[in-house]
Amino acid sequence: MATGTMKGIVFVGDRKVEVRDFPIPTPGPGEVLIQLKRAAVCGSDLHVYRQPASFFANKPAWIPGHEPAGVVAEVGEFCERVHVGDRVTIYHYMGCGHCPACQAGYLQYCPERRPLGQPNTVGPNADYMVVDERNCLLLPDELSFEDGAMIACIAGTCFSAIRKLQLNGEDTVVVLGQGPVGLTGTVMAKAMGARVIGVDIVDERLRLARELGADETLNPQQVRLGTAVRELTGGRGADAAFETSGSVEAHRSVIDVLRWGGRGAFVGFGSTEPSINLTAIIGKQLTLMGSFVMPIHYYADLVAFMLRHNMSATFQRMITHRFKITEAEEAFRVADSGRAGKVILTWD
Repeated sequence: MATGTMKGIVFVGDRKVEVRDFPIPTPGPGEVLIQLKRAAVCGSDLHVYRQPASFFANKPAWIPGHEPAGVVAEVGEFCERVHVGDRVTIYHYMGCGHCPACQAGYLQYCPERRPLGQPNTVGPNADYMVVDERNCLLLPDELSFEDGAMIACIAGTCFSAIRKLQLNGEDTVVVLGQGPVGLTGTVMAKAMGARVIGVDIVDERLRLARELGADETLNPQQVRLGTAVRELTGGRGADAAFETSGSVEAHRSVIDVLRWGGRGAFVGFGSTEPSINLTAIIGKQLTLMGSFVMPIHYYADLVAFMLRHNMSATFQRMITHRFKITEAEEAFRVADSGRAGKVILTWD
């Protein structure tokens, strides 16, 4: 049984991070204690990181994050599927396990859902964490802990969204935003055979997108995006678009770049300002879809897809920075800069 204290990250507001001591948690019935090996920084973590100090006032400190991979260190009573020493990634929404959403594999829609990294369910930015056994997904030997951290959120999110777009070798897809989520979407769309046009306002990210396989890249601060996409597609427009940035401008651009009958998928959180022109959607007969987290039952298909297309090597190129937990302040500063690829916390 693990006892004593552990290091954990806490946000205190105004882009400030502290590393504090916490007691190592104990797994209860049906729960598992995970010793972290990798935890990735997600863009949604940064939304909380940027909150003012007043947001955290009068709230108990909690450990953020939701992209973990590690080793099973201890199992609680009634656990039968995972064992001490197993290598796992963690599905980052915990649910009751009994409602229709959970039984269908959509734990993120459980009425009792508990997302990791929130006040009522601490996250993996610490030496240890406790999760439900059902959330532990066994990593095959061919995949690393860093693959597991990517799977936990962005790879799963992208895989689910790209599936909705039903891409094939006849399609041109515009991927708006080339941060870690957009880069993952670019790589997966290429693996599915599509021609990819990557879009971002940061030249470093566009360069990385080209290195990872984007056929064309465009900076909307330098070109009229819709016009440029039509020029690249013989005046037709793109067959599909994948929006990852969450910006109002990008939402509107999805409508602009798509051909008639095109498909768009949105995963980027950001502005809540109205941004979509319904008249344009009607006129082009577009199909637009939101996509929120991968259902847990996609996991086996995602792993098979990653192995078939050697995505471990690609993910290694996407990871631009690695930090120890004691370097958390610098890790989040780099992630917040908007000029990094994926930022990873490591424990070895």
